[in-house]
Amino acid sequence: MISSILLLMALAQEPVALYPATGVFTNDLDHPSFTPYLAEKGKASGAAVIVCPGGGYQNLAMDHEGVQIARWLNSLGVHAFVLKYRLGPRHHHPAMLNDVSEAFKIVRSRSTEWGVDPKRVGVWGFSAGGHLASTISTHFTPETRPDFAILSYPVITCTESWKHKGSCKNLLGSDTPDPKLAELMSNEKQVTKDTPPTFLFHTTDDQAVPVENALAYYSSLRKNGVEVEMHIFEHGRHGVGLAPGDWVLSSWADLLAKWLVRHGVTK
Repeated sequence: MISSILLLMALAQEPVALYPATGVFTNDLDHPSFTPYLAEKGKASGAAVIVCPGGGYQNLAMDHEGVQIARWLNSLGVHAFVLKYRLGPRHHHPAMLNDVSEAFKIVRSRSTEWGVDPKRVGVWGFSAGGHLASTISTHFTPETRPDFAILSYPVITCTESWKHKGSCKNLLGSDTPDPKLAELMSNEKQVTKDTPPTFLFHTTDDQAVPVENALAYYSSLRKNGVEVEMHIFEHGRHGVGLAPGDWVLSSWADLLAKWLVRHGVTK
């Protein structure tokens, strides 16, 4: 067990700064970065995922929605890049979108170095990180479009009554933002036929981010002919990550693993 943990720790590399910086890179939240977790060479499929931890656009749950996710992906032979993106109240849109966009550019530009297939780079976000993942899935350029997306109990809207007020305030900088900006960042309204195939996971009794967020995004994906699979569990608190202590809820990761096989991410 100890040797396995040490191996997984060894697979993590030094953080990669998203933008050039003068002096010593401090990995402070004002200096966004990502940390590569590379799958073992003999097991690596070439696929990669940029992981966006949640935290209401004010904090980052870097362990259970970051490092633990990277290790799970590595166990499937998938490279992981855990993103440390800028946060409110100091930073607002478009800083977060710029950060995840830059991460996609860097991962693809250095794909040979890391053994990544540039046509199999996806995004996985949790809660507010799920909002960021849905943002890059609906506000992309050809260079930054994810090839697939995984959204776990995501924040989606900033206009509806079931929005997560804290996330939207931190993202947009106000409790009463410009209505056009709020609509632009309500990603259920921004889905097109080019939005990538998506896997959604949520729970019915999530008291922090209502399940209506996932339902609305699912409906928009369906209307636009985007491949989508959604699993909504009856019980489970917000922020469960892989839910290792819940024998029912933890089965969602198995469903995701099968979805990744069906979509050619893993074998």
